[in-house]
Amino acid sequence: MLKRIFQTYLQKAGKTYTVDSRIPSSLVFRTLVKRMIMMLRGYCKVYRKVFVGSNCTFLNKSNFSFGSNVTIEHDTILDGYASEKIILGNNVKIGAYSNLLSTSHFSKFGKGLKIGNNSAIGDFTHFGAPGGIEIGNDVIMGSYISFHSENHNFSDTTQLIREQGTTSKGIKLGNNIWVGAKVTFLDGCSVGDNSVVAAGAVVTGEFPSNSVIGGVPAKILKKIE
Repeated sequence: MLKRIFQTYLQKAGKTYTVDSRIPSSLVFRTLVKRMIMMLRGYCKVYRKVFVGSNCTFLNKSNFSFGSNVTIEHDTILDGYASEKIILGNNVKIGAYSNLLSTSHFSKFGKGLKIGNNSAIGDFTHFGAPGGIEIGNDVIMGSYISFHSENHNFSDTTQLIREQGTTSKGIKLGNNIWVGAKVTFLDGCSVGDNSVVAAGAVVTGEFPSNSVIGGVPAKILKKIE
């Protein structure tokens, strides 16, 4: 009975997989109760049907746009002080202990974050979004991912580096991308649709669609044909 209820819930949420018959009913029950508590917490925190874990913080919550069935896992901080809306599409999930930093310094108002539909980001992700981060639809990521959409200027030897300001080009990921654990995305990089980023890669520059990339710095390892 519980499994049928859970399967119906998954279908309504747009999930296409079937629950493994070996999953015990006790785990299904625990998950349903957890989701109910998270939903109630979402109504209390952001006044929307958003599934929110414990100890989450939303700054400038009026600047967020939530799609349906968004999940924010526990101990996450989301900074909404940005010049553009923070957009989290349908079925987006952000893992536990993640942090969105939209404005890093009072000298420059940050741009923020946009995540497309059906994209899931792992635990301990850092979104450094002063220069803007755009993540497409159907993107899946492991844990310990970091985005840094800002660079320090350092060419003037007569000034301290910390006094030379920053440049921001932004970071853009396309649709249908798999990102392995502990990948670092640096300012100005982009990854095209239908691509894979190997675990531990440091991504700089622009990469076309249908690419498998990896390494430090990342390079194309092969094409997906």
